[in-house]
Amino acid sequence: MKSIFKLQADICKIFANEKRLEIINLIKDKEMSNRDIMHETGLSKVSMTQHMNVLKSKGVIESRREGQQLFYSIANPKIIQACTLMREVLVEQHVERERVVSRLVKASNDMQGNKSIKRKTTGNKK
Repeated sequence: MKSIFKLQADICKIFANEKRLEIINLIKDKEMSNRDIMHETGLSKVSMTQHMNVLKSKGVIESRREGQQLFYSIANPKIIQACTLMREVLVEQHVERERVVSRLVKASNDMQGNKSIKRKTTGNKK
């Protein structure tokens, strides 16, 4: 039997593709047809079918057929919660990086300003 960590790693691999994340985001609140998903993502039919098969094989999405049309939806709302949580973590990390860069730029500017003042002060004593 596979360990829970192996199973978790397998499903996490699915989320390592930006188009799959885009598809999940599109159908997070509503069912969508394959035609609408292709239109929104710009994927070809072959490419979209491959992504949907991967998502379906791991139980991330469900599908139903209505005539010639396939409709997709999220299989479990916790998938959306997990994706949302990861996005929130990424936003927090991005904000923190911007804060650090801003402090570094300010410190660098302050140091440059201090050097200019010292040069002017030193230059006047000659």
